[in-house]
Amino acid sequence: MITDTLTLPKNYSLLGRTAVITGAAGLLGIAHSKALLSVGASVVLTDINLKHLKIAINSLIQDFDASKIHLYAMDVTSEKSVESVRKSIKKTGLRVDILINNAAINPTSNSLVGQIRTTRLENFSIERWSNELAVGLTGAYLCSKIFGSAMASDGKGGVILNIASDLSVIAPDQNLYKQEHLPEEQQAVKPVTYSVVKAGIVGLTRYLSSYWAHKGVRANALSPGGVYVDQDAEFVTRLEKLIPMGRMANSDEYIGAIQFLCSDASAYMNGQNIIVDGGRSVL
Repeated sequence: MITDTLTLPKNYSLLGRTAVITGAAGLLGIAHSKALLSVGASVVLTDINLKHLKIAINSLIQDFDASKIHLYAMDVTSEKSVESVRKSIKKTGLRVDILINNAAINPTSNSLVGQIRTTRLENFSIERWSNELAVGLTGAYLCSKIFGSAMASDGKGGVILNIASDLSVIAPDQNLYKQEHLPEEQQAVKPVTYSVVKAGIVGLTRYLSSYWAHKGVRANALSPGGVYVDQDAEFVTRLEKLIPMGRMANSDEYIGAIQFLCSDASAYMNGQNIIVDGGRSVL
């Protein structure tokens, strides 16, 4: 088990601090949790799916102190749900020092209903648009409003870290999803919502960075590139040709960036979008 006896650079240590992570049951949510636990933080894992959260905690308690891991079912699209979790955390005596807005829907490119590709812009439904923006963007706004207000109100400040994407600064390359045998109107595409949400997350970050700065609350964004999780081999080959480093990321390769952005190591960094994508966005 990893303990608090680790020797850490002082400004990276998060001993005594508590972080709320949204969408914590997902791949990156678990990686973010490990990143913060390994530098001493307590973590509050939240997700709409409590069953998946319990699976997530089972993987964490093998390596970390279970007393530092807390679970709450939370719907980021519901102000009532987010406020209820904030109050519950406060009742336990914990103060939220860090918020990682990680919850999002990563929409599939392959939705085909009959002969209609529903991910294409001309077929994309307003219901799907509304749902995906609600989770990825409205959710980040609500959590920032509720937890950020609490950070600002007691004079102790805190950190808001919004998880964006390399697609916050570049357009999707739709050729990644192309299938030679299909006509254009049936070709799979990365849906419009993903780009809009991630660009909006960066805009929200900039807004928050100036709003509570005088009260010690910093806001930054992290824009990861694609993480390899057994995707289709042809897709991976195409994507890796667009990345100067020639490969997709491993899930643990964002750990250092998370630790930096959530700790005093980045104490003078505010309002920035840190892109970690193997160099894809510079081409």
